[in-house]
Amino acid sequence: MRRKLVAGNWKMNGSLAALAELDAIAAAAAEHGEVDVVVCPPFTLIAPAAARTPALPIGGQDCHGAAKGAHTGCISAAMLVEAGAGLVIVGHSERRADQHETDAQVRAKAEAAIGAGLRAIVCVGETEAERDAGKAVAIVDGQLDGSVPRAGTGETLVVAYEPVWAIGTGRTPSVADVAAMHGAIRRKLVALLGGEGDKVRILYGGSVKPDNATELLGVEDVDGALVGGASLTAAQFVPIVAAAATL
Repeated sequence: MRRKLVAGNWKMNGSLAALAELDAIAAAAAEHGEVDVVVCPPFTLIAPAAARTPALPIGGQDCHGAAKGAHTGCISAAMLVEAGAGLVIVGHSERRADQHETDAQVRAKAEAAIGAGLRAIVCVGETEAERDAGKAVAIVDGQLDGSVPRAGTGETLVVAYEPVWAIGTGRTPSVADVAAMHGAIRRKLVALLGGEGDKVRILYGGSVKPDNATELLGVEDVDGALVGGASLTAAQFVPIVAAAATL
């Protein structure tokens, strides 16, 4: 059995005052000990977040593939560890689109993260045009091919599927859509990693909210959620954790 994982991605939101939300989130994580819970705030908040709630794992939102060097504005995996992070998101759809990150760069980041002792959450997902062209599975397969470290294991690697085509378009993935893609991702992970591919958790990352969490998290091969906006407040995030605990 793969333990459910609920990860909150604060993106470029949050402040020192916002860390008060972590108190209730940490309490919920302790109450629902059968679920792994993590929050990924902006880099500036990692150290104070880790200090405030030591029992709640804190993650980063990105890292560089290099250990150090002339990379202005970037953060290395070792820096994340030193700040108190235990995992990091790499290859998020927003970074692939806005920073033009390639699969090779995402893989280098994931390898650097794992090498530094972090768990890597590797994000994949297709655009609206790619889905409408019938290329969804082929695109995601290609991203997995290029982005997943071959040394990844169920302990060091997580994959998050983001249906980019459903973000801001008014289109909502059906349960069948989610099940089909997660099944395809599972098959690809097994092809790439052998037995470890069946241990890697696959998160769903498409606008998970309290009112749809139970349905989405109950889909086969959905091992948790990568939560955006709903992770910014305990009032929205805790019910998602509670839903995961019922499955």
